[in-house]
Amino acid sequence: MPVPTRAQIERRTRAIDRHAYAPDASHFLLIPEEVAVAASAHEVAALMREAVATSRPITFRSGGTSLSGQSVSDSILVDVRKNFGSVEVLDRGQLVKTGPGSTVRRVNAALLRHGRRIGPDPASEAACTIGGVVADNSSGMSCGTTANSYATVAAMEIVLPSGTIVNTAAVDADADLARHEPALVAGLLALRDRVRADRQSVATIERLFAMKNTMGYGVNAFLDFDRPLDILMHLMIGSEGTLGFISSVTWRTVPVLPAAATALVVFPSLTAATDVLPALVASGAATIELMDAASLRVGALDSASPATVRELDVDEHAALLIEYQAPTTAALDALVAGGRGALEHAGVVPVFTADSTERAALWHLRKGLYAAVAGARPSGTTALLEDIVVPVAELSRTCRGVQALLAAHGYPEGVIFGHAKDGNIHFMVTDDFAADGALDRFAAFTDDLVDLVLAAGGSLKAEHGTGRMMAPFVERQYGAELYAVMVEIKRLFDPTESLNPGVIIPTDARSHLRDIAWTPAIEIEADRCVECGYCEPVCPSRDLTLTPRQRIVVRRARERARRSGDTALVAELSRDEGYDSVQTCAVDGMCQTACPVLINTGDLVKRLRVADHTALERGAWTAAAGVWGAGTVAASAALTVAKAVPASLVGTPNRLARAALGADTVPLWSPELPAGGRRRGSRRPAAGVEVAAYLPACVNTMFGPASGPGVQRSFQELCELADIEVALIADVDGLCCGTPWSSKGLPGGYERMAARVVAAVRESTDEGRLPLLCDASSCTEGLRSMLATRLPHVEVVDVVTFVANELLPKLPPATKAGSVSLHPTCSSARLGLDADMALVAAAVADDVRVPQDWGCCAFAGDRGLLHPELTASATRREAAEVRAADSELHASCNRTCELGMTRATGAVYRHIVEELAELHRRGPSGGR
Repeated sequence: MPVPTRAQIERRTRAIDRHAYAPDASHFLLIPEEVAVAASAHEVAALMREAVATSRPITFRSGGTSLSGQSVSDSILVDVRKNFGSVEVLDRGQLVKTGPGSTVRRVNAALLRHGRRIGPDPASEAACTIGGVVADNSSGMSCGTTANSYATVAAMEIVLPSGTIVNTAAVDADADLARHEPALVAGLLALRDRVRADRQSVATIERLFAMKNTMGYGVNAFLDFDRPLDILMHLMIGSEGTLGFISSVTWRTVPVLPAAATALVVFPSLTAATDVLPALVASGAATIELMDAASLRVGALDSASPATVRELDVDEHAALLIEYQAPTTAALDALVAGGRGALEHAGVVPVFTADSTERAALWHLRKGLYAAVAGARPSGTTALLEDIVVPVAELSRTCRGVQALLAAHGYPEGVIFGHAKDGNIHFMVTDDFAADGALDRFAAFTDDLVDLVLAAGGSLKAEHGTGRMMAPFVERQYGAELYAVMVEIKRLFDPTESLNPGVIIPTDARSHLRDIAWTPAIEIEADRCVECGYCEPVCPSRDLTLTPRQRIVVRRARERARRSGDTALVAELSRDEGYDSVQTCAVDGMCQTACPVLINTGDLVKRLRVADHTALERGAWTAAAGVWGAGTVAASAALTVAKAVPASLVGTPNRLARAALGADTVPLWSPELPAGGRRRGSRRPAAGVEVAAYLPACVNTMFGPASGPGVQRSFQELCELADIEVALIADVDGLCCGTPWSSKGLPGGYERMAARVVAAVRESTDEGRLPLLCDASSCTEGLRSMLATRLPHVEVVDVVTFVANELLPKLPPATKAGSVSLHPTCSSARLGLDADMALVAAAVADDVRVPQDWGCCAFAGDRGLLHPELTASATRREAAEVRAADSELHASCNRTCELGMTRATGAVYRHIVEELAELHRRGPSGGR
């Protein structure tokens, strides 16, 4: 394959890109000189050769969830998330080949139908990527040392600093490695023999790697393997981007045990909780997660936490989240009985549950704990999370020691939690590290912590990787001889020290105290962000411009620049925020569904949009709220005319208008858009006993149906067929849920529309006696938000839920279609409609398919018309999956989302209620 040239590799040097990519989830901050977006292993090889030739360090970044500073850089930062997201299931799920940019959750979703998963199970599975999991040898709640990356990776494709690409699965891989990298092969064999010949080195390795241990390089590979190729592959695991780049990984998967029972057990103290651990470990618990009093206090603030935590008057309490897993119910019962006995002997009575909903609530508390605790920190402080491991028998004493150190060094709000089954705990401190004395205090704390852990026979890193944080202490943990071996490993692989310098092998004894992030306070909507990255996989603009985390990071960079007097940087960031942060944000709220502290970055963007509007724009939109009925009819008429005339007569003037007035002002018309729809008030059902008031979405007036009478008429037909009466709301043609104003940051127009809606809803629902129905999920959500404080007694229900609960049981049978592909929407996810939509879809087709890679389509009202590139980027993966599925029908629950998916896939999407009504129009013997 031809070597990629510098010009062919995507490079980003704008200030907004460099600052947006700069931080990972750690407390370190370096600003890269440039961000390179690699598209292939060959491009990575070219970048490596360039780095070696120019003496410019290079660092790889995928998910950016690293907690120890191993994915930050002040030179070349290479993004490998965007183009390395492949997932290929092999051998009926026994193996899976993945790119480094795919998240753990996405890989496991692909394996689920085979009853398999990959071994590592980090709490950050929704956001952490395969590249980071392998490069850090991350583990998690249950995998321990038997199912982590080191134990379950079967093969790799590796790019070495020389540019050599090694495929360990190739038949001639050994000979190929020896031919291209003879010095490396010879060096690995020499180190293997050197380590094995030193009795003390062998003893140290066996002791430390019997535990979870990610401190330094994986020198246990010299004991576990003979072949240079195997040694090389296993040294890459946990190497944190300092030895090469892992461009693909093939895993041996593990079974998903179908029977599981979970209990959250509260103890009066941390000591009481940790004292029972040896008995619980001996009982065969799959996971034992520890949470101290500070963790429980934060958990109690989350409405989704179990009642046990929310109602607890926390003093010095601690809790253990315990889970048993087994292949059968009988085997599970036996395990649980053993665990119950151990706990009752300790004086507590556990309540184990096998209910999936209850278990999910318990795990929600634990998996979001780090970000939730960090999000509760005082504004303007930085959260710092580290992890340690000691033998389980030493854990109770070590936890007490860590608590004493936190108090002694001025961290009274320090938090302890983690994987108690493995003797692996995490601790977190928060501080303003720019304050006088803060770094000295932290340095003293770290020195004492090192003494405590090493005295207990533990490791200073268990699963987060050495990073920059513990690099200065590698030699102290391993001793001079094994540290010298690690230095030689680095020299063999990377003689020019081009890869991630300062990580694992330190630059100096105080490198862990340099480049600590300063986190200034910003807008209240986003100030709690801990930059964990959980929001990024669900963001529709993630592959186009910025993610929610990056939007917040840029605001912090701008504030740092403002406070330091860097007016040029403030101006540059402000200029580019217009498109990257503001215009291309879908404001869909999907980020909030993934955020442990429930930040909706769309709220921040709305604030920024308020400042962007001129007085004339604000006035025009406020006026529009008073004549909305006429406005929707005019939009409908314009689309109808555009559909009827030659495309050239519409497209050319439209493009000229966008060029003159701005792409964020004038929508872009395209030929696949439908003609306009009909007025909402043009037909009323026959009189009867009303069970609900109905406010059809105005978007269905603007955009007509793809075929048939549309969702409003379809829903009314189904109501009549089920002998249920719903009445159109008063003044229906002039009303709107307010989303056009709220999403654009136009509070004046929003309040004017809200006043009209409140008056009509109050009258039509008889002061809340009747529920209010709407037929577009985003509008249902908009109405709920609008009425939440204005008419809190009015229940707002989406027609999908109404059909599922009220109509389906009363409808006659109809012949189903063969298959339907469903597109859940961001609003349906937030409203909890997806299960109801699946139920309605099951009445429409025998085979209901929800794409694994579904996400917000980013049409977002008019956003897809203003910036079609946003929808194209957001739907890329889902559209490919839908096209491959080749379903008979395609459906969603929101008209603009249907337009976006139609554009993306070429298939016609309609509301699921339209599809149900179509079946019943054809009669019981109908079909397609």
